[in-house]
Amino acid sequence: MKWHKTTLVIPTHGKGMLAFTDKLNAQLRTWKVREGMCFLYCPHTSASLTINENYDPSAQADLEQSLEKLVPESDRWYSHDLEGPDDATSHIRAMLTDTSLTIPVDEGRLTLGSWQGVYLFEHRAHAHRREVFVRVLDMSETA
Repeated sequence: MKWHKTTLVIPTHGKGMLAFTDKLNAQLRTWKVREGMCFLYCPHTSASLTINENYDPSAQADLEQSLEKLVPESDRWYSHDLEGPDDATSHIRAMLTDTSLTIPVDEGRLTLGSWQGVYLFEHRAHAHRREVFVRVLDMSETA
């Protein structure tokens, strides 16, 4: 067994979901990982990770809109607004989603369902440069 690690930098343009499944699979090919486990961690309090549908763009839009309705910025009871009106809401949205994911690797690819993709979910209104820590335990026979 062998460990691989890298940090992916994902630029965002404000709120929304950004797919990065292809980047992860490309990294697995670079490392020649055939079988193992992929661990992802998002070290931000206002962004998160999720696995969700990657076929129909309306599914992504519905997910984004759902968080807007669950945690609306228009509510005035938030006291945490040091960095702007999306400060408290972005932290609440990150709390409701995941900051880490674990995904099996088989045959050199992430083992995802037919319509699944891996996304960074940006919760801030403005552009950011987000990092995702990638750690892969390579259990391939050649590792």
